[in-house]
Order: sequence, then C-alpha cells, then structure tokens
Amino acid sequence: MQIGPPTTTVRLSPTARQLVRFCVVGASGYVINLAVYAALLAAGVHYAAAAAGSFLVAASSNYALNRQWTFDAKQERLASQSLRALAVSGMSLGANQLCLLTLVAVGADHLAAQAVAILFVTPFSFVANKLWAFGAARNHAELAVQSAKS
Repeated sequence: MQIGPPTTTVRLSPTARQLVRFCVVGASGYVINLAVYAALLAAGVHYAAAAAGSFLVAASSNYALNRQWTFDAKQERLASQSLRALAVSGMSLGANQLCLLTLVAVGADHLAAQAVAILFVTPFSFVANKLWAFGAARNHAELAVQSAKS
C-alpha cells in the first residue's frame, strides 16, 4: 500500500547529467569568484584586475572538481588536460572581461556586472570543456575505434 503521491525517477542522459554537475561546480565557482572579487574590490584593486584574479581562483577550483566529478576525466594525462582547460579558461576570461567592461561602461554596478558576465560565459565554457578540455582523450579513442572498424 502506497501512501502519498507516486514517485517518479527521472533518468538524465549522460550529457544532461554532466550539465547538471557542471552547473553545481559552476555555482560553487560563482560564489568563489564573487567572494574573491568583492574582497579584491574592498582592498582597492581595480575592478578589471579583480575580475581576472577572482576568475583564476574560481577556475582552479572548477578545474579540480570538473576533472574529478563532472567529466570523470582522471585517466587523462594531467599536463595536456590542464593546458586545454587553461586555454578554455583563458578564452572564457576574455569573454568575461568583454562583457564586464561593456556592462560597466553602460552604467552597471561592478559586482552586478561581474555576476551577469559570468552567466553569459557559462554556455561556451560548458561546451568547450566537455568537447575539448575534458573530452579530447575520449574523442581520440572514439576516432581510433572508428578508424579500426573501417
């Protein structure tokens, strides 16, 4: 006998599961980024430099969590994967800075502008990390299997 509403189990595709995990990791990075950014602003650091510094701190945390949990990419060589993730982070930082500078130029508050800029950059960051930074070894392995079958 069941009491209460029926329970439904939601099954997510592997990509959807990764996206959810990426967003959880990203949310922790978002909090880290804004906390470090606010602290640097309070210390008198220029807002653009504060954004770069806070982004690097958050990106380091996100890299470790995404490698271990989101993309389960622990088997790949750390050096090559780290360099790809650093490249994605650099491109994301560039996009973040452009958004931030634009928003501040039109009158947005520095902290609010940074919060919005982070959100704008997130979709690019997920796709680039999934397909290239953390997916390169899998992509090469799949190509090798396909080539062997041909």
